[in-house]
Amino acid sequence: MAKKKAAAAKAVKARTKSEIYRELSERTELSRKQVVAVFDEMAAMIKKDLGKRGPGVFTVPGLMKVKVVRKPATKARKGINPFTKEEMVFKAKPARNVVKALPLKAMKDMV
Repeated sequence: MAKKKAAAAKAVKARTKSEIYRELSERTELSRKQVVAVFDEMAAMIKKDLGKRGPGVFTVPGLMKVKVVRKPATKARKGINPFTKEEMVFKAKPARNVVKALPLKAMKDMV
């Protein structure tokens, strides 16, 4: 009995890119090529907006906001390894850009 419940509770796999394209083309009555073109153009828009000369923010209406956050450089420092509890030196990290995706209210309400 316990084995049947475990099998039923098995997680559903995430959709592949091809499955997403196929399902969107069926639901919107666009060809698969048109759906792929929409995603390609959206990727180009995101690249432009998140690039050096862009505003650093891109909003997918009703779903999420993607933004670039500038992380400052960090110096090398001593600390304690949380697993072994031994003292160690954490390496310095250079300044870098990090991309963050923030869900909008509509997406939060979906879940």
